[in-house]
Amino acid sequence: MDLNYSAEDLAFRDEVRGWLDANIPADLREKVLNYEELGKEDLLRWHGILARKGWVAPAWPVEHGGTGWNAVQRYIFEEECAAAGAPPIVAFGMTMCGPVLIRFGSDEQKKRHLPGIYNGEVFWCQGYSEPGSGSDLASLKTRAERQGDHYIVNGQKIWTTLGHFGDWIFCLVRTDPNAKKQEGISFLLIDMNAPGITVRPLILLDEGHEVNEVFFENVKVPAENLVYEENKGWTVAKYLLGHERLNTGRIGGSKRELAKLKAMAAKAMRNGRPLAEDTRFADRLARVEIELMALEVTNLRFLDEMMRTGNIGPEVAMLKIKGTEIQQALTELTMQAAGPMAQAFKPVDYDGFDAFTASLAARYFNYRKTSIYAGSNEIQRNIYSKAVLGL
Repeated sequence: MDLNYSAEDLAFRDEVRGWLDANIPADLREKVLNYEELGKEDLLRWHGILARKGWVAPAWPVEHGGTGWNAVQRYIFEEECAAAGAPPIVAFGMTMCGPVLIRFGSDEQKKRHLPGIYNGEVFWCQGYSEPGSGSDLASLKTRAERQGDHYIVNGQKIWTTLGHFGDWIFCLVRTDPNAKKQEGISFLLIDMNAPGITVRPLILLDEGHEVNEVFFENVKVPAENLVYEENKGWTVAKYLLGHERLNTGRIGGSKRELAKLKAMAAKAMRNGRPLAEDTRFADRLARVEIELMALEVTNLRFLDEMMRTGNIGPEVAMLKIKGTEIQQALTELTMQAAGPMAQAFKPVDYDGFDAFTASLAARYFNYRKTSIYAGSNEIQRNIYSKAVLGL
């Protein structure tokens, strides 16, 4: 396996880097680099720019608007987007629902939903977690009863990220309460404007409105919105979560934050000398950098496997575990470097650090979630030990 980029890869990287530099709107870049909240309009504006370029769905098949890039090119693109401070593409439509429909959806479902997802005309959210059903997702209780040509849905979802922006939501629902947990679940597409749906905000410690709870009260859902087969939704869910976990490592974003942290530590003074010269801080920083380098090499190994076989197995859990731990470690070290000035929840200036004018404390608290979403790291370790190590 050759982990070095080819001449073609390097030329592609330069093309992507140049285009991003010329096309990321300055105000959006500034928000990303300063950890400011991105609104629905911000997210969809960047989505639209990429869609018009034809770069919004690198992993989709070409016949559905994909770029035709190989796995290494897709990785380079993600790296360059992160390094350049590009806004994220909301994963629920492009990375989750879209690939699910391409793999499991009917021709009618693909025709109806994929164009809206691709062009950013429809905002999707995810209805998975419930009160008491997070890490043990298969214990969910939201019920969907088949009545003729439709389902009646009752229940509650929680921690629904950006649900207040949602036009549609894909949900796991229980269609057979008498079956084993995983065997009685189905995957439904639900219009968020349907009567009986209530979205209530959950305001986080950083005072942000990112997540919500969603209530379903006798919501009528056409049976044609069932994806795949009734009671086979767990198969769909596992496929979707695999795509989600592949993107939780966020290596490019961590490399960008590491560079910012190094610059900050070189200027932040402690006891008359730069924090970067403090032995204990430098040791922690070096450990994180080494782990990030190792994670990048591991990710390249997975990409090599994908290019050779077209598949990636349960070992993808490793990316999720280490990637999120590194993200959290970087926020901790950044808080330490900022000192008391990191505590404010409102934007502040910190000794001329233009890149650190927003709330570091808010970001620190928000990143506590990364080791939980897409399957908690504890669950991922169990999956890895059983499916990969055979323990």
